[in-house]
Amino acid sequence: MKQILLCTDGSIFAQSSYQYGAWLATRLDARVDVLYVSDARSQATAEASNFSGSIGVDASDVLLKQLVALEHEKAKLNHQRAKLILQDAEAVLTRGGVTKVQVMHKTGFLVDFLPELESEVDLIILGKRGEAAEFASGHLGANLERILRSSRKPCLVTSRQYRPIERLLLAYDGSKSCERMLQFLIDSPAFKGLELHIITVAKNAEDRTANSRLERGKQQAHIGGFEPLCSLMQGNPETIIAQYVKENNINLLLMGAYGHSRIRHLVIGSTTAQILRSSNIPVLVFR
Repeated sequence: MKQILLCTDGSIFAQSSYQYGAWLATRLDARVDVLYVSDARSQATAEASNFSGSIGVDASDVLLKQLVALEHEKAKLNHQRAKLILQDAEAVLTRGGVTKVQVMHKTGFLVDFLPELESEVDLIILGKRGEAAEFASGHLGANLERILRSSRKPCLVTSRQYRPIERLLLAYDGSKSCERMLQFLIDSPAFKGLELHIITVAKNAEDRTANSRLERGKQQAHIGGFEPLCSLMQGNPETIIAQYVKENNINLLLMGAYGHSRIRHLVIGSTTAQILRSSNIPVLVFR
C-alpha cells in the first residue's frame, strides 16, 4: 500500500480519522491524500431565480442583486473553511509522522469524485458520521453508506475517539469479501506483530460448514505469520461481535460489507450496517 485517500468534513469524527490515517501511513510509508468536498447545493443559485412575478420587477432586481452578493460571500467563506480544515488535517498528519501529504478541495458531491480518485489509492478513510453527528447519533453518515456501496477499495470507518491499535478482530464467515480481507491482512505490513482474533458466528457448535470455514481462516492466518486466537460462537452476529469486542479490548474490527446472504447492489449487509452504527472502535470494511 502506497497511497491512502482520507475524506474529511472537519467534523469531530474526522478529527480521529487524521490520527488513524497517521498510524496507518507511518506503518506503510504511504502518502495520504486529504479530500474536502464543498457541497454543490451550497453554491450560488440566486442567479437562476426570478421573483418578478410575485414582488414586481424593480423589487425583484434589488432582491436578486442582494442574494447574488450573499451567495458570493458564502462561497468565499466556504472556500476559507475548506482551507482551514485541510490545513488542520495536514498538521495532525504531519505531527503524527506522515511525510507525504497532499490536500485537495473540490466542489460537488463526494460520491461523484470517488470513482476517479479511488483508482489511484489502496485504502479509503472516513469518519462514521459527519457534521450532523450530534443530531443523528443512531445513524451512519449519508456519504459513508454511499461510499461503502460503491467503492471497490477497503474502507476504514473511524470512530469518534482515537485509540492505539494493538488487537484486531476478524469477523470471518468465509465469504469472498472475508477471503480478500484476510489476504489483505496477511499481505499488509501495517498489521504485523499485532494480536489477531478470528471469530465465526454459527447457529450451533456442530455446524460443520462454520467449523470448516474457521479452520481454513486459521490456517491462512498462520501461514501469513499470525498466531490467531480463534473462536466459534453461537447467537446473533451483531450481539456476539459487540460483546467480543468489549470483553477482549479489541481496537480494530475487520469485516466484509456483505455476507453470503447479500442483497446485491442495494444496501450494505444488515449485520455490517448494524455493527457500524453501534461500534465504538474503527471498522475496516471490504467489498
